[in-house]
Amino acid sequence: MTKHPVDEGLPAGRLALLGLQHMSIMYAGSVAVPLIVGSALKLDPATIGLLVNADLLVAGIATLIQAVGIGKILGIRLPVVAGATFSVVNPMILIASQYGLPAVYGAMLASGVFGLLIAKPFAKMIRFFPPLVSGTLLLVIGVSLVGPGAAMIAGHDPSAPDYAAPSHIALAFGVIALVVLFTRVLRGFANQVGPLLALVIGLVVAVPMGLVHGDAIRDAGWFGLASPFHFGAPTFPVAAVLSMCVVMLVTFTESTADLIAVGEITGRPPTDADLARGLATDGVSAVLGGVMNSFPDTAFAQNVGLVQMTGVRSRWVVAVTGGVLALMGLVPKIGAFIAAIPEPVVGGVAVVMFAMVAAVGVQNLRKVEFSGNHNTFVVAVALGIGLLPAFVPDFFKHFPAWLQTIGGSPITVTAFLAFSLNLLFNHLGRRREPDLLTSR
Repeated sequence: MTKHPVDEGLPAGRLALLGLQHMSIMYAGSVAVPLIVGSALKLDPATIGLLVNADLLVAGIATLIQAVGIGKILGIRLPVVAGATFSVVNPMILIASQYGLPAVYGAMLASGVFGLLIAKPFAKMIRFFPPLVSGTLLLVIGVSLVGPGAAMIAGHDPSAPDYAAPSHIALAFGVIALVVLFTRVLRGFANQVGPLLALVIGLVVAVPMGLVHGDAIRDAGWFGLASPFHFGAPTFPVAAVLSMCVVMLVTFTESTADLIAVGEITGRPPTDADLARGLATDGVSAVLGGVMNSFPDTAFAQNVGLVQMTGVRSRWVVAVTGGVLALMGLVPKIGAFIAAIPEPVVGGVAVVMFAMVAAVGVQNLRKVEFSGNHNTFVVAVALGIGLLPAFVPDFFKHFPAWLQTIGGSPITVTAFLAFSLNLLFNHLGRRREPDLLTSR
């Protein structure tokens, strides 16, 4: 019996290179979370370094579980790369400022248990994520992530002297041009590792530009990991726990869209049981994060885009990625070496991967019937309102903290609207009404 491409093993050399490619695509996004949280809480560099190590270790374990699976309990067994979710940033900062870091990790532990309990019921809602909903959500995920990708190229501080420096933009565009060139002219395995080749060439070009700094590599240790509950015994304030449980729901919403997308790309659409195992892994990552001073993980959209772009469907590739991430979490010097790749280089590849996610969303929407119904209206409202926090990040800044957690994420807003409007127009009452936008 022929193996499904998802289960197919590849030669060791190919596995290693393709796994490194996935890691290089997601690394910057994953470590951004501990860097942002650590800076906001004014932690010292050594402590922030421990957060980064723990983040990589937990992401590696979660990625391994997603790819390999643990019985009928955990892991979707698809090429899914897990990484720290940005949805946790604001809640963690707010909780730490009010109750301290022990409350942050106590609330994260509780939210992980909550996630494990609701993974199966949440997964049974997959039938309410038809292409109309999943396509709209993937489109917004891709579009909203282009902003962070652009910030990697131009810089994060508009007041900085080198913000939007022409040399940085030229470097990123050169990397993008290489990705296009390699995709067009290379064949076979060389085509599949085109993004990685572009990253390597971009790194070489960046050296004489003075953008590669080796100090962090030299200063990094060969082994470093914070002890469990590094900040003290966890505490469980009710408000903090509720806030982190909301984050878990947000994480599940984001992961659901990405897991469905990976399933369709690889030709193995997930059942509700598959999806439950994938979501339960997100819950496990939060439990591990609470113990190991890390962060909850979600399926990373940029890696979904990479699967679509390269056509490599083997889950064993991302199993390698998970192993490398875990190793980097235990050996800071390796992580420091990868971190030395300048952001404009990574950003050039990242914006293509993010846009690929949006393109997958468009492909899903092509399956939708838009004649004689309100589906165009559903997409329009979900897109219009969902993208507001993407273009104006402080749109809900004067609202309560719990509403900022929900409303501050374009993914969550879009998911809620697309899901609710699909129910309203396609499942409740009359289902076939003239489409106001297409009947004119």
